[in-house]
Amino acid sequence: MTLSFHRAGPTGARPVVLLHGGGPGASAMGNFARTLPVFAKTFDTLAVDQPGYGDSELGELTGQYFTHAADALAALLDELGLDRVDLIGNSLGGGTAVRFALNHPARAGKLLLMGPGGLGLNVFAADPTEGVRRLGAVGAAPSRERMAAFLRTLVFDPALITDELIDERLAAFNAVSMRAMGASFTGPAFEEGLLWREAHRLRNEVLLVWGREDRVNPLDGALVPLKLIRRCRLHVFGGCGHWAHLERFDEFNRLAFDFLEGDRS
Repeated sequence: MTLSFHRAGPTGARPVVLLHGGGPGASAMGNFARTLPVFAKTFDTLAVDQPGYGDSELGELTGQYFTHAADALAALLDELGLDRVDLIGNSLGGGTAVRFALNHPARAGKLLLMGPGGLGLNVFAADPTEGVRRLGAVGAAPSRERMAAFLRTLVFDPALITDELIDERLAAFNAVSMRAMGASFTGPAFEEGLLWREAHRLRNEVLLVWGREDRVNPLDGALVPLKLIRRCRLHVFGGCGHWAHLERFDEFNRLAFDFLEGDRS
């Protein structure tokens, strides 16, 4: 398997890994093109194309996707000589970050998780959510209209979903990888994707970040991990959807820097 990543920042600085979400056509730079240069001023920052996304191969996916992606990340860090990293994950990337911390606890530092997949448990919201239903529709029969409808569930401000973004995501969509990934959430190892059931094992310092108007992983999903994770806090952005790092760009960056640079005891 080959993983693609983008790396920038001072040599020897604290390493931070950015893990993107799992919507059709997603990639590291699709999610974090604006974020990477900001973080690279202070941190040794890696934005990784998760398996099956961007320029990364899916590899042989025989188990659950979060486990597969977490193990691939561990192998990448081995190649780069990085023993321990802080992680920032959005949606699917949040799920990968949590599984990495659970399966490789000595290698995971702080976790900043934005509407993380698998960790939230919908207490009040319908399941599947609007965003998940529209994501599935794209996978079943890709079209420009379905891609646009899905992307609009990711944001509070629909003006962020431009014609250029819709076309870029449709062109980058890998239907084979997406279907294989989706099947891993219902296959024999599906329980590994129910991260909320293992949330009590996390000893990391965790910051949950949620958009109040998130239509993919709604805010009520934060309640269970907030109760179960020992060192956990929650920050909610109003007027914000699933892409908090983009819709609240400056505020999110200040929040993330305060969290990452705070007391690490």
